This record gives sequence, C-alpha cells and structure tokens, in this order.
Amino acid sequence: MIRVNALLLPYRVAQTCTDLDAATHDADLSRIASAGATGTNAMLRDLAPQREADVAISDCDDLFNAVAERLRMTVLALTSAAQRADSGDVRHVQCAVGECIEAFDHLHRSMANELDRRQHLEMELFDANTALAQARAELVGTQDGERRARHLALHDGLTSLPNRGYFVERLDQALSLPAPQRRPLSVMFLDLDGFKAVNDTHGHAVGDELLRIVAARLSRVVRAEDMVSRLGGDEFGCLLSGLDDREQLVQLAGKIFDAVSAPCKVGVLRLAVRASIGIAMSPGDGDTSDALLRNADAAMYHAKRCGLRHAFFAARPGECPAQCFLGIDADSDRLD
Repeated sequence: MIRVNALLLPYRVAQTCTDLDAATHDADLSRIASAGATGTNAMLRDLAPQREADVAISDCDDLFNAVAERLRMTVLALTSAAQRADSGDVRHVQCAVGECIEAFDHLHRSMANELDRRQHLEMELFDANTALAQARAELVGTQDGERRARHLALHDGLTSLPNRGYFVERLDQALSLPAPQRRPLSVMFLDLDGFKAVNDTHGHAVGDELLRIVAARLSRVVRAEDMVSRLGGDEFGCLLSGLDDREQLVQLAGKIFDAVSAPCKVGVLRLAVRASIGIAMSPGDGDTSDALLRNADAAMYHAKRCGLRHAFFAARPGECPAQCFLGIDADSDRLD
C-alpha cells in the first residue's frame, strides 16, 4: 500500500480556479490546466514505481476529490479552448483527461483488490471460527468420553454401584489422610445367603434383577456420606466414615439387614435372601484397605456359619465376635 502525496495540488489549483472570476480570467485557464496537469503528473509519477500497488484506504477520498476537481478544471479548460480554438489547450485537456482516466482505473483496481482481500479474510475468519467451534465440540466430546469411560471403569455395569476398584480407591484415600484429619472408618462386608438357589431355580435374569433391588435398597439405607459398592457376585461393601461407636454400627447393620432381607417381587415371583454382615473398624482392625476388607470378610463368614445377622472382627487373639440380633423374620410382608 502506498500513500498518494501529490493529490492535493490539483485540488488546490482547482480551488484557486473556483475562487477566480471566470469572466475575467478566461485567459488564465490554459495556465490552470497546465498547472493541474503538472499536479496530476506528479501524482502519477509518485505511483509509477509501483503502478500495480494499491492505494491506501485512507487516501481514497483524497484521490477521488483530486480527480473530480481535475475533471472539473478540464471541462473549464476545454470550454475555453473551444471558444479560442487553441490547439495547445486542447492537448493539455486531452492529457489531463487521460491522466484522470488512468487514476480512476488504478483506484478501481485498488478497491477491487481490497474487496478481494476482505473477502479472503472473511473466509479465513469463517474457517477459523468453524475450526474453533469444531475443536471445542471435540474437546467437550473428549471430556464427555473420558467421563463416561471413567464412570464405566469405576462402576458396576449391572447395579451402577461403585465397583471393587473404586471402593478400594476411596478407602485408600481415606486411610492416607494425616491423623488429625482422619475420621474413624468402618467397612461392612455383605453376602447374600440363598442367592445361588435363586439363580439355579429361576435363572440369571431373575438373579440380576434381585441384585439390582438389593443395590437400590442399600443405597437408600446408608447415609449420604457413606459409600455402597458391589464387590463382586452377590457380595457388597459399605464404607462408613465417622462412626466409632459399636452401638451405632449395630443399629446401622440392623437396618441394612432388614432392608436387604425383606421379601421382594421380581415379575410374578416373591423372593427373599438373607444377608450376612461382617464389620471391621479402623484403626483397630487394620490400617490398610486389604486388611480391613480381609477382616470384614472373615467376620462375615463367622456370621454366616453362626447364623448371625452380623459380626464384628475379633481384633485380638481369643476375642469372640460380638453377638447381635436374631435372624430374619421369615414372615415379613414388606415388598419392593
């Protein structure tokens, strides 16, 4: 882009012509035309080294005004030359008109090039916005995909409960907190007595639906800050925080036992399974996730063998698991 430096000279000459009285200065028109031509020639010489270069947008108005004034002066000179039949003035007029036409052509090319550039920039901007929108959509899709993948990796596909890996991860996080921030932790390990018979008698579809019902019941019974997980098969785990009183754990275990063991309907079938619950407490019964799960599992098997609703792990040699409430009420009429 170039600046047009000589545009105002013909404009000023034309302004001088306008200010003069045309009736008394006809003899000077030839001089004015010549001076205007000189100004236009200066303009064109300024353009000549870069004849294909474009005129700066800020110069367009000046160029239009200069050429318009140059044409007006040319018309006046042509009128005077015709009246005097002065061939020299006619040649000046012809030269000036040619210069004006050339200036208009150059300006036309400049504006056409500028329009092409703007259209090109608009297309580039449109493409960039499209690419940005696509990148954002892909990023959102990737994040959604990552969240779905993580959810699938950490949750059981049948019951939608956290799986064993997620349960252990949360338990490890709770156990890794510094002592001042660590809350008392308890792990309940549940097994469904009689579930195998349901599967063998009624098929796996009925067994799967029964597991979903048990999972939903467990989720409703525990507190919001607690975690229920399907550890595998017909085994479930509960991670309980902030409970260090065995009486509180006994009450919660009783609610869980009643909720799980209550009869339920699966299609036209009326089914019931009995829960055996083992409880291990931290830090007394272990300070790692493996130890707590292993000890809660051992307590659960003790409860199953002894026909108990639940049992606590015997943390010290010779300590007997705590005796709890009576077994299931087989005559319960509660249905899900």
